[in-house]
Amino acid sequence: MSAKIRILICEDHALVRDGLRAILREQPAFEVVGEARNGLEAVEATRRLQPDVVLMDVDMPELSGLEATRRIAAARMPSKVLILSLYDDEDLIAGGLDAGAAGYVLKDGPTSQLLYAIESVHRGDRYMSPRALSVILERGATRGKGTGTRYDLLTDREREVLKLLADGLSSKDIASRLRLSIKTVDVHKYSLMKKLDIHNRADLVKYAIRKRLVRLSTLDGGP
Repeated sequence: MSAKIRILICEDHALVRDGLRAILREQPAFEVVGEARNGLEAVEATRRLQPDVVLMDVDMPELSGLEATRRIAAARMPSKVLILSLYDDEDLIAGGLDAGAAGYVLKDGPTSQLLYAIESVHRGDRYMSPRALSVILERGATRGKGTGTRYDLLTDREREVLKLLADGLSSKDIASRLRLSIKTVDVHKYSLMKKLDIHNRADLVKYAIRKRLVRLSTLDGGP
Protein backbone atom coordinates (compact mmCIF):
# COMPACT_ATOMS: atom_id res chain seq x y z
CA MET A 1 0.00 0.00 0.00
CA SER A 2 1.40 3.40 -0.99
CA ALA A 3 1.75 6.13 1.62
CA LYS A 4 -1.04 8.66 1.92
CA ILE A 5 -0.61 12.17 0.52
CA ARG A 6 -0.15 14.43 3.56
CA ILE A 7 -1.99 17.73 3.19
CA LEU A 8 -1.88 21.04 5.05
CA ILE A 9 -4.96 23.29 4.69
CA CYS A 10 -4.20 27.04 4.77
CA GLU A 11 -7.44 29.01 4.79
CA ASP A 12 -8.63 31.86 7.00
CA HIS A 13 -12.37 31.15 6.74
CA ALA A 14 -13.50 28.47 9.17
CA LEU A 15 -16.41 27.30 7.01
CA VAL A 16 -14.14 26.79 4.01
CA ARG A 17 -11.57 24.99 6.16
CA ASP A 18 -14.28 22.70 7.51
CA GLY A 19 -15.52 21.97 4.00
CA LEU A 20 -12.05 21.18 2.67
CA ARG A 21 -11.27 18.97 5.66
CA ALA A 22 -14.53 17.03 5.20
CA ILE A 23 -13.87 16.50 1.48
CA LEU A 24 -10.27 15.39 1.94
CA ARG A 25 -10.95 13.05 4.84
CA GLU A 26 -13.36 11.11 2.63
CA GLN A 27 -10.44 10.22 0.33
CA PRO A 28 -8.52 7.10 1.43
CA ALA A 29 -5.35 8.31 -0.32
CA PHE A 30 -5.25 11.65 1.55
CA GLU A 31 -4.42 12.62 5.12
CA VAL A 32 -5.00 16.11 6.56
CA VAL A 33 -2.03 16.71 8.86
CA GLY A 34 -2.73 20.29 9.90
CA GLU A 35 -4.42 23.62 9.31
CA ALA A 36 -3.35 27.26 9.23
CA ARG A 37 -5.51 30.37 9.55
CA ASN A 38 -3.07 32.97 8.20
CA GLY A 39 0.06 33.20 6.07
CA LEU A 40 2.50 33.20 8.97
CA GLU A 41 0.94 30.07 10.41
CA ALA A 42 1.09 28.50 6.95
CA VAL A 43 4.85 28.98 6.68
CA GLU A 44 5.47 27.77 10.24
CA ALA A 45 3.20 24.74 9.87
CA THR A 46 4.80 23.78 6.56
CA ARG A 47 8.25 23.93 8.14
CA ARG A 48 7.12 21.92 11.17
CA LEU A 49 4.88 19.31 9.53
CA GLN A 50 6.61 18.90 6.14
CA PRO A 51 3.35 18.04 4.30
CA ASP A 52 3.41 16.69 0.76
CA VAL A 53 0.94 19.29 -0.48
CA VAL A 54 -0.01 22.70 0.93
CA LEU A 55 -3.44 24.04 -0.05
CA MET A 56 -2.86 27.80 0.07
CA ASP A 57 -5.61 30.39 -0.05
CA VAL A 58 -4.55 33.59 -1.83
CA ASP A 59 -6.33 36.00 0.52
CA MET A 60 -4.77 35.37 3.93
CA PRO A 61 -4.37 37.77 6.89
CA GLU A 62 -0.99 38.81 8.36
CA LEU A 63 0.85 37.40 5.35
CA SER A 64 -0.70 36.85 1.93
CA GLY A 65 -0.91 33.39 0.46
CA LEU A 66 1.44 34.41 -2.35
CA GLU A 67 4.08 35.71 0.07
CA ALA A 68 3.71 32.60 2.23
CA THR A 69 4.25 30.51 -0.90
CA ARG A 70 7.31 32.56 -1.77
CA ARG A 71 8.81 31.98 1.69
CA ILE A 72 8.14 28.24 1.51
CA ALA A 73 9.83 28.05 -1.90
CA ALA A 74 12.76 30.22 -0.78
CA ALA A 75 13.33 27.91 2.21
CA ARG A 76 13.54 25.00 -0.26
CA MET A 77 10.94 23.00 1.63
CA PRO A 78 9.92 19.82 -0.21
CA SER A 79 6.20 20.58 0.07
CA LYS A 80 4.29 21.39 -3.14
CA VAL A 81 2.05 24.46 -2.87
CA LEU A 82 -1.32 24.42 -4.61
CA ILE A 83 -2.92 27.87 -4.76
CA LEU A 84 -6.67 28.12 -4.07
CA SER A 85 -8.37 31.24 -5.38
CA LEU A 86 -11.72 32.72 -6.32
CA TYR A 87 -10.10 34.76 -9.09
CA ASP A 88 -8.96 33.91 -12.61
CA ASP A 89 -7.02 37.17 -12.82
CA GLU A 90 -3.82 36.85 -14.86
CA ASP A 91 -1.78 38.90 -12.39
CA LEU A 92 -2.76 36.57 -9.55
CA ILE A 93 -2.04 33.48 -11.62
CA ALA A 94 1.34 34.92 -12.59
CA GLY A 95 1.95 35.88 -8.98
CA GLY A 96 1.36 32.30 -7.89
CA LEU A 97 3.72 30.92 -10.51
CA ASP A 98 6.34 33.52 -9.70
CA ALA A 99 6.09 32.71 -5.99
CA GLY A 100 6.86 29.06 -6.69
CA ALA A 101 3.43 27.41 -6.60
CA ALA A 102 3.08 24.07 -8.38
CA GLY A 103 -0.56 24.66 -9.28
CA TYR A 104 -3.49 27.07 -9.32
CA VAL A 105 -7.07 25.92 -8.67
CA LEU A 106 -10.24 28.00 -8.67
CA LYS A 107 -12.51 27.54 -5.68
CA ASP A 108 -15.68 27.42 -7.75
CA GLY A 109 -14.51 24.35 -9.64
CA PRO A 110 -15.78 20.81 -8.98
CA THR A 111 -14.42 18.72 -6.14
CA SER A 112 -12.97 16.22 -8.63
CA GLN A 113 -10.77 18.98 -10.03
CA LEU A 114 -9.28 19.78 -6.64
CA LEU A 115 -8.59 16.11 -5.88
CA TYR A 116 -6.95 15.63 -9.27
CA ALA A 117 -4.86 18.77 -8.78
CA ILE A 118 -3.54 17.51 -5.44
CA GLU A 119 -2.50 14.20 -6.98
CA SER A 120 -0.91 15.97 -9.94
CA VAL A 121 1.32 18.36 -8.02
CA HIS A 122 2.25 15.59 -5.59
CA ARG A 123 3.68 13.48 -8.42
CA GLY A 124 5.66 16.44 -9.76
CA ASP A 125 3.40 17.87 -12.46
CA ARG A 126 2.08 21.40 -12.63
CA TYR A 127 -1.68 21.79 -12.53
CA MET A 128 -3.87 24.73 -13.50
CA SER A 129 -7.63 24.69 -13.56
CA PRO A 130 -8.93 24.85 -17.15
CA ARG A 131 -10.21 28.41 -16.81
CA ALA A 132 -6.91 29.68 -15.38
CA LEU A 133 -5.01 27.91 -18.13
CA SER A 134 -7.23 29.44 -20.79
CA VAL A 135 -6.45 32.90 -19.42
CA ILE A 136 -2.72 32.30 -19.94
CA LEU A 137 -3.14 30.82 -23.42
CA GLU A 138 -5.61 33.43 -24.66
CA ARG A 139 -3.73 36.44 -23.29
CA GLY A 140 -0.50 35.09 -24.72
CA ALA A 141 -2.08 34.73 -28.15
CA THR A 142 -3.27 38.33 -28.18
CA ARG A 143 -0.02 39.91 -27.02
CA GLY A 144 1.98 39.38 -30.12
CA LYS A 145 2.44 36.73 -32.73
CA GLY A 146 6.21 36.96 -32.76
CA THR A 147 6.77 34.74 -29.73
CA GLY A 148 6.65 31.62 -31.88
CA THR A 149 9.68 32.63 -33.95
CA ARG A 150 11.73 33.75 -30.94
CA TYR A 151 11.87 30.17 -29.70
CA ASP A 152 13.69 29.24 -32.90
CA LEU A 153 16.50 31.58 -31.88
CA LEU A 154 17.32 29.52 -28.79
CA THR A 155 20.13 26.99 -28.78
CA ASP A 156 19.41 23.42 -27.70
CA ARG A 157 21.09 24.11 -24.36
CA GLU A 158 19.04 27.28 -23.82
CA ARG A 159 15.87 25.27 -24.49
CA GLU A 160 16.94 22.73 -21.87
CA VAL A 161 17.56 25.49 -19.35
CA LEU A 162 14.24 27.16 -20.22
CA LYS A 163 12.29 23.97 -19.55
CA LEU A 164 14.05 23.32 -16.24
CA LEU A 165 13.54 26.91 -15.10
CA ALA A 166 9.84 26.64 -15.96
CA ASP A 167 9.70 23.38 -14.00
CA GLY A 168 10.79 25.36 -10.94
CA LEU A 169 14.45 24.35 -10.65
CA SER A 170 17.02 26.83 -9.36
CA SER A 171 20.23 27.66 -11.21
CA LYS A 172 22.09 25.44 -8.75
CA ASP A 173 19.73 22.50 -9.40
CA ILE A 174 19.96 22.99 -13.16
CA ALA A 175 23.75 23.09 -12.98
CA SER A 176 23.75 19.79 -11.14
CA ARG A 177 21.24 18.22 -13.54
CA LEU A 178 23.11 19.31 -16.70
CA ARG A 179 26.59 19.00 -15.19
CA LEU A 180 27.38 22.65 -15.78
CA SER A 181 28.71 25.40 -13.55
CA ILE A 182 26.18 27.75 -11.97
CA LYS A 183 27.83 30.63 -13.81
CA THR A 184 27.28 28.87 -17.15
CA VAL A 185 23.62 28.24 -16.33
CA ASP A 186 23.17 31.90 -15.45
CA VAL A 187 24.70 32.87 -18.79
CA HIS A 188 22.23 30.62 -20.63
CA LYS A 189 19.39 32.00 -18.51
CA TYR A 190 20.31 35.60 -19.31
CA SER A 191 20.68 34.82 -23.00
CA LEU A 192 17.37 33.01 -23.39
CA MET A 193 15.45 35.66 -21.47
CA LYS A 194 16.98 38.35 -23.66
CA LYS A 195 16.09 36.46 -26.84
CA LEU A 196 12.52 35.84 -25.66
CA ASP A 197 12.15 39.34 -24.17
CA ILE A 198 11.05 37.78 -20.89
CA HIS A 199 12.27 39.20 -17.60
CA ASN A 200 10.78 37.16 -14.74
CA ARG A 201 10.01 33.54 -13.85
CA ALA A 202 6.23 33.93 -14.00
CA ASP A 203 6.30 35.07 -17.63
CA LEU A 204 8.86 32.36 -18.34
CA VAL A 205 6.50 29.68 -17.00
CA LYS A 206 3.57 31.11 -18.96
CA TYR A 207 5.67 31.10 -22.12
CA ALA A 208 6.74 27.50 -21.48
CA ILE A 209 3.09 26.48 -20.97
CA ARG A 210 2.11 28.08 -24.28
CA LYS A 211 4.98 26.25 -25.99
CA ARG A 212 3.92 22.96 -24.30
CA LEU A 213 7.35 22.67 -22.65
CA VAL A 214 5.98 22.16 -19.13
CA ARG A 215 4.43 18.86 -18.09
CA LEU A 216 0.97 20.12 -17.25
CA SER A 217 -1.77 17.83 -15.95
CA THR A 218 -5.32 18.47 -17.11
CA LEU A 219 -8.59 16.94 -16.02
CA ASP A 220 -10.70 15.90 -18.99
CA GLY A 221 -14.17 17.26 -18.81
CA GLY A 222 -13.30 20.02 -16.31
CA PRO A 223 -14.96 23.42 -16.68
